[in-house]
Amino acid sequence: MATEPTVDQLRVAASVLPPFAILVTYFRLYLRKSQKKLWWDDLWAFVSTLFAVMWVASIILHIDPNATTASRSAKITVYYFCAQTFYATAWTARISILFTVIRLSFGTQRRVLSIVAISFFVAWAVLFSQIWWVCEGDPAWKNLALPQCILGRNVAIAQIICDVTSDAILIGAPVRLLLGSQIHRSLKLRLIAVFAATATTTGVSLYHVYCFLRLGGVPEAFAANLQISISLLVANLSVIVAFLFRLTSDGADDTENQTPLGLTTFGASAGSRRRVKATTVTGIETMAEDPQMMVRVDISQINDGKSREWNELDTFPMKAAAV
Repeated sequence: MATEPTVDQLRVAASVLPPFAILVTYFRLYLRKSQKKLWWDDLWAFVSTLFAVMWVASIILHIDPNATTASRSAKITVYYFCAQTFYATAWTARISILFTVIRLSFGTQRRVLSIVAISFFVAWAVLFSQIWWVCEGDPAWKNLALPQCILGRNVAIAQIICDVTSDAILIGAPVRLLLGSQIHRSLKLRLIAVFAATATTTGVSLYHVYCFLRLGGVPEAFAANLQISISLLVANLSVIVAFLFRLTSDGADDTENQTPLGLTTFGASAGSRRRVKATTVTGIETMAEDPQMMVRVDISQINDGKSREWNELDTFPMKAAAV
């Protein structure tokens, strides 16, 4: 039988894993800012780090040896901070991943995923509220030396449903988008693998549910700490993989997502308009070079086979370049 983690091991894990995930997130934000590509997914990743900091502070206070001498109200407040910052960190990380997928998507799928984003907030709100009505409904736990609410089976079921459903969306939506695109097969597989890593958060989430149903105490807190750390790391994975790929591929960035995923072309004569038929997705901005071409036409949306007229954005002599 495996040995359960100790309080000291939990303290070390809380002092190492979330801070590491936070540092990775700040590196991600630095990369995005330096590339001038900050978007909503980056904002939610940053918000997740704020909740992660609060989680670390609250869990360390909760397991502090001197915590038993603190006032009753202080101990109860710290427990609630532990419970709510756990959900807040995990769900803002999921929302960040979802906005990364929205950033890649277009047309109907983008609109559908925007509605799905609302459902993520609703799920978070339900789990947030459930903590209050379960714990306040039976306040006997508040009299313990180290207060910890017994959340019970209903909370476990709600968490499993919300976690598994949301993670399935976070895996299925980008895979569906990428399978329908015309990008290079190796890049497609790499991007699918990145988003499929979300499945690891599902596994850790199920382990966490098992811990608070069967074990409680330190093992439950240890599993929660592991879950939020992995959730935050997975939220940054697409950006970090893109950065690492650039380091090993002569600086070409073909894994970074655009907003929305589209393609850039160049037209023929200055002062003209072009009708462009967009039916595929590349995920890469490219430039077709010709010294005589003067007009840049930027396709910022994909229209699935429908022609649309695009106004010129720039008129300037082109130089050979690649993005």
